Order: sequence, then structure tokens, then C-alpha cells
Amino acid sequence: MDRTAELTAVAKKVVDTNLYMTLGTADESGTPWVSPVYFVAADTYREFYWASKTDTAHSRNLAVRAGMSIVIFDSQVPVYQGRAVFLKAVGEELAGEDLAAGIEVYNGPSASRGVPPLDREDVEGAAVYRLYRATVSEHFTLDPAGHDLRVPVTF
Repeated sequence: MDRTAELTAVAKKVVDTNLYMTLGTADESGTPWVSPVYFVAADTYREFYWASKTDTAHSRNLAVRAGMSIVIFDSQVPVYQGRAVFLKAVGEELAGEDLAAGIEVYNGPSASRGVPPLDREDVEGAAVYRLYRATVSEHFTLDPAGHDLRVPVTF
């Protein structure tokens, strides 16, 4: 297996075996904020979905500044053996046809991880939650040797 394929396999395993990702967002003045959220990844690993209240800091931040970063990591591995995926993305609240497609992904095979399925009424209208999507432009993983070196991977 070549190095790129090895790193991609490591990155996919990290995404597939974790329930939470940490969102990095910033407000209109650039003040950063990080938030852990339960997520579901699309089959392509290029879109990540989560449900959040609109009044959370990360939701308010995405409303004014769509650029974001994400990290998904295994916190159970020994020290200096870190396994993580780093993502650069654009985040957005979903509506219309995008909302219907997002609910389908959110309720798909990954949903068997213990979260009840979403209905439209759970994430629109008077509901306090909304469904969000991060569309990824770049993927990185840590060097498998555990060094703090972010290596681009292609899904």
C-alpha cells in the first residue's frame, strides 16, 4: 500500500470510529470558538452534518462567517500516537432541498450510532435546532508515526 493510500485509510478510520468532531468557528470580529458536536459524514467524506441550536456560539458564528475548521481525533490512543483528521470547510445552515438531502444523510447508515432520526419539523420552523453542513475543501491527517505533521489526504 502506498503512503497516500495508507494515510487515507488512517483518516477514514478516524472519521468512521468517532461520534464527535470539534468545530472551529470565528465571530464577525475574528474571535475564535471551538465546539464539540455529534456528526454524521457523507459517504464521500466531503460533507459533514450536525444538528445544533441556532443560539449556540458556533451557529451564530457560521451565520456571519462561513469559513471553519474541524478536527476529529481519537482521544483514547497512547500519548504520542495521535490519530486525527483536520478539515478546512465552509459551514452553513440547511434549508429547502439541501435540508431534505441533509436529513437523508443524517438518518442514513451512520445514524445507527445511537441518535434518533431527524424529521423536518425537528430542524425547521419553530424548532430550536437546525441542521448544518460543512463542505470540506481540504483534508489532512497526522503522520502515522505520531509526529505533529499534518499530511494532505485525498478521499
